[in-house]
Amino acid sequence: MKKLLLLLTFLVSFFQPLWGDVRPNIIVIVTDDQGWADIGYNNPAVYTPNMDKLAQGGAVFSNHYVMSQCTPTRVALMTGRYPSRFGPHATAASTAPAFPKGTPTMASMLNAEGYDTCLSGKWHLGSSPDHGPNYFGFDQSYGCLSGAVGNYNHGYRKGPLFHTWHRNHQLVEGSENGVHSTQLITDDAIRFIGQKRDNPFFLYLAYTAVHTPLDERGKFIDQPTRLDPQNPNRWQNEDNIPWFNDPLGKIQKEKDPEKRLFLAALHHLDHAIGRVTQTLEDRKLLQNTLLLFSSDNGPQVNWPGNAYPDDLRLTDFNQPLPMRGRKLDVYEGGIKVPGFAHWPEKIKPGEVKNPMHIVDWLPTLAHVVGYEPKTEMYWDGVDQYPVIFEKATSVERDMYWVQKSRCRALRYGEWKIVSYSKKAPQNSHKWELYNLTQDPKEKTNVAAQNPEIVSDLHQRFSLHLSTDQ
Repeated sequence: MKKLLLLLTFLVSFFQPLWGDVRPNIIVIVTDDQGWADIGYNNPAVYTPNMDKLAQGGAVFSNHYVMSQCTPTRVALMTGRYPSRFGPHATAASTAPAFPKGTPTMASMLNAEGYDTCLSGKWHLGSSPDHGPNYFGFDQSYGCLSGAVGNYNHGYRKGPLFHTWHRNHQLVEGSENGVHSTQLITDDAIRFIGQKRDNPFFLYLAYTAVHTPLDERGKFIDQPTRLDPQNPNRWQNEDNIPWFNDPLGKIQKEKDPEKRLFLAALHHLDHAIGRVTQTLEDRKLLQNTLLLFSSDNGPQVNWPGNAYPDDLRLTDFNQPLPMRGRKLDVYEGGIKVPGFAHWPEKIKPGEVKNPMHIVDWLPTLAHVVGYEPKTEMYWDGVDQYPVIFEKATSVERDMYWVQKSRCRALRYGEWKIVSYSKKAPQNSHKWELYNLTQDPKEKTNVAAQNPEIVSDLHQRFSLHLSTDQ
């Protein structure tokens, strides 16, 4: 790989531990395809009280960015580097290895710092057991090596990698069929939290919800989710499945059955996160646990179905976004998602308006735990500790997106350039330009009126591009 330019990367400083001899437990929760409007604190039509409580008790990232699809976001999270640094294959969802063995990760860093480490849920950075999470710093792992799976059979699409449900890279016989994946992932997270240990722990809790296929059967596990043949606007047994019936009645107020199904999956997910939080409280661990939350990309919106067994075709099933774009887009709707940090008495509740990116999480955690790398290490992410913990204002920096050969973008300050073409523009006049302060919905391309700004952002993009594989 080409040497990363200092202008574009973050050089790790030798941090000192901030909390004396007591380091926090760390839980990173990543949900799947949960859009900006698919959470209660951004949208009162959604029932997610447990997520909302954590967010309201911590720092809410109101300008929180990720990549536009699942694998690239997980690369950025785990390595602190933009996925294109590892090659085009890492810039889109893939079952192939995303980065080589030996690549430093969030887990390997924390493991080196004495943390017990566990992944419960979705890996999707290499879908064969010989490239699983235990090779990258995790002491324990459980869930699916591939992407999102069927909720009750835990299979990945229809093909040779259908069976990747595993524990520590050993495929689980029968894939624990018949139990919802959200429950299984949560049960494993609670198991790990409850283990006796002398060390702090790091739990990467990577849910497959609320990615399709959507399937909420409740106690009717032998019956895949389907519309009631007597009433096509209702799901069969909907009144007797708890996830369709929240205490405030919000889900039942939604008239569109497909949106109602998605809200039920969100209710189930939120309940699971509440179980994890309650476990921390019961074990008196919550006060010393730093919890970070994010979705992996914007909402899916439409799904053709038939990629999995019992896979429904769904149309316009997410909550409407107040911005342009969706999953796979580099417009705001595809890359701007819910995000927050929670740590009682260490993080003051409030809104963090500074633009942040999930690529920042690794260097920020390095600061928190006082990580001292043995060799020089370059990250694209920026240490956001001062912003989250001290309410400082971060310096302006580039944010960079490449979605394989489909689209790309760069944000600097309030300005953002966007291109949808097979190749990156060679000339600055090929870009769209948006002022995100004045035009957060990206309705008006103002490139023609601001050629100097476009030229500056084009040069910044070109520097990033030159460091990619």
